[in-house]
Amino acid sequence: MAQRVQDKKPKRNKAARAWLEENIAEQKKRYQAIVDEQEALWPKRRKWYREFLKIIQTRGFNVDGDLLRKIPKAELPKEPKRKHRVVW
Repeated sequence: MAQRVQDKKPKRNKAARAWLEENIAEQKKRYQAIVDEQEALWPKRRKWYREFLKIIQTRGFNVDGDLLRKIPKAELPKEPKRKHRVVW
């Protein structure tokens, strides 16, 4: 099997490793702050989802131009049992 350039990783010096670890730690802190903010919004978000589902059942959903289609309850998605996820 041929050895390719992308298969070799160059060694990092201590300063580069320290910089990398510091930045990774900062990113994890920022990510956790976003997750906490999204978790705090969950009750409002659940209400927004329910209001939207009610609107598309009563008023309808825009299909084309000014044509609305009411969505029957059988076609509505079920609420997931898992928690809301923040993807990074």
